[in-house]
Amino acid sequence: MLFYPEERLALFIDGANLYATARALDMEIDYKSLRSHFAKKGRLLRAFYYTAILEDQEYSPLRPLIDWLDYNGFTLVTKPVKEFTDDQGRRKIKGNMDIEIAVDMLNISDQLDHVVLFSGDGDFRRLLEAVQRRGVRATVVSSNRTQPSMIADELRRQADQFLDIETMRDVFGRPTSRGADAEEPIDAAFEDHLETQIL
Repeated sequence: MLFYPEERLALFIDGANLYATARALDMEIDYKSLRSHFAKKGRLLRAFYYTAILEDQEYSPLRPLIDWLDYNGFTLVTKPVKEFTDDQGRRKIKGNMDIEIAVDMLNISDQLDHVVLFSGDGDFRRLLEAVQRRGVRATVVSSNRTQPSMIADELRRQADQFLDIETMRDVFGRPTSRGADAEEPIDAAFEDHLETQIL
């Protein structure tokens, strides 16, 4: 991994995508260690965490994580999930945060030297290309060690460097505890819906 000590960094974490990747690798993300790791790599200006929330529930399983992140140096960007019924009568949810990530990354890119995107979504390829044209380096964090791969080939090719989460297991990963820890990265509000795809 190539980082420079004087680089101005920002992290952009697609919560649902990172959760799905970590789950496929049978690990949980230790967000305190993750933030600390990248803060040592350069001048960390911002660590954004993006997630959609099911607001009609009395208790959201995401709330402990969101509260913890909010009090521990992350910038939270949330929006309510939209529910709808498809043509076959199946209940689906829509909680895509792509626009929010793109707007924030473009807005702050003139103050950065390096962006770190935690997502394997190929839709971000053009976003990386846009910030790279502004002289900003781009690292993508995801995994190609899952079946199927969680990283789109076009996104991996566009990035200046690719970091596989599997290789960082000892740095900011931990074995799954399935709900025993309040800091657990449970974008599990979506867990039952991951197979129906977050649009």
